[in-house]
Amino acid sequence: MFGACSLNSIDFNTPDFNWLRRLAIVTLLFSLCVVILGAATRLKDAGLGCPDWPGCYGQLLVPQDENAILNANRLYPHRPVEIHKAYYEMIHRYLAGSLGLLIVGLATITLLRHRQHRQLVQITLALVGVVLFQAALGMWTVTMQLFPPIVMGHLLGGFLTVSLLSLLTSRLTFNKQLETDWKTHIIARVALLLVIIQVALGGWTAANYAATVCTELPICEPGWWQHLNVIGALKFWGHDADIFEYAPHLTPDIKITIHAFHRIGAIFVGIWLLVLIIRLSLKADKLSRRWAFMIAALATIQIGLGIANVKFNLPLIVAVAHNLGGCLIIATLTVFNYAVLSCHHPKMLSSKLSANHPRS
Repeated sequence: MFGACSLNSIDFNTPDFNWLRRLAIVTLLFSLCVVILGAATRLKDAGLGCPDWPGCYGQLLVPQDENAILNANRLYPHRPVEIHKAYYEMIHRYLAGSLGLLIVGLATITLLRHRQHRQLVQITLALVGVVLFQAALGMWTVTMQLFPPIVMGHLLGGFLTVSLLSLLTSRLTFNKQLETDWKTHIIARVALLLVIIQVALGGWTAANYAATVCTELPICEPGWWQHLNVIGALKFWGHDADIFEYAPHLTPDIKITIHAFHRIGAIFVGIWLLVLIIRLSLKADKLSRRWAFMIAALATIQIGLGIANVKFNLPLIVAVAHNLGGCLIIATLTVFNYAVLSCHHPKMLSSKLSANHPRS
C-alpha cells in the first residue's frame, strides 16, 4: 500500500554531482569526529583547558616547554596549565575550524555549480549559518566560564550540524523517499521533537555536572521525589556565580531534579519511538521496515549505553558513545521526517494526482 515516491526528477548519479557527494560524505564523517571529540572534552572536564579563545594561554599551540608554561601560569594564575586538558580543547577547536572550512567549501560548490537546485542551496547555506553560530557558542563557552545554557546550546548546534549534513548526503545519494500515511507522518514529527527535547535534557544534565548524581535505576535513589526542586532545575539565568565549572552554584536537590527529568524523559521518548517502530514494521513495503529496524537498533543501543553509564559510573568511552547515539538518532529522524514530508508536499501530491489522472 505504501511505497517510495521520487522526491523530484533530478538525477544525482551524474559526474557533475560526484565531487559534491564525496565532499558531503567526508564532511559528515568529519562532523561526527568533532561531536565525539567535543563529548570527550566535556567529559574530561577540559572545556576550560585553555582559558582564552581562540588561542591557548595567548598562543596558537598548547604551551609545552618549561618557560612557556611558566609564562602561561603567570598570565592566568587562576587557571594553571594542565597539558592533557589543553590538548583536548585545542584539538577540538582545530577540528571544528576545519569542519567549518569544509562546510564553506560545500556551500561554495553548491552556489557556483548547482544553484538551480534550491533544496541543496538551502541546506548548505543553513549549514554555514549554523557553523558560524557554533563558533560564537564555542567562544562564549570559554569567555562565559562554561555557562550551562551556552554549553547545552553548543551541544545542540553540533547535533544540528550532523543532521543537516546527513540530510544533504542522503539527498545526494538516494532519490527515493518514503510514502506513508498521515498518522505515521505526525508520529514521526513528534518523535523528532521529543528526541530533541530529550537530548537537550541530557545536555543540561552534563552542563550542570549532574550525570553521576543518581546511581540507581530506573529514576534515582529511593525517595528521590522528596528532593525535587523544579524551579531551581529549570533556572537558566540569574545565578550568582562567576564560574560554572563543576556547578558550585547548584544544590544536590537541583542536580537530582535535573537528572531525574532526563531519566523520565528517556522513558517517554522510548515509548513514543516504540509506537513509531511498530507502525513502520507493520507496513507492507520493505523500505518502511528498514527504517523501523534502523530506528529500533539505534534506540536499543542508546538505552543500553544509558544503563551502562549508570551501572559503571559514567566511563568515558560509554559516555561518549551515548552522546554519539543521541546525535545519530536525531540525524536519522531528521532524514526520515524529510523523506515523509517530501511525499506530503503539495507539489508532490499534485504531481502524483496529475500522473494518476492525466488530462485528455
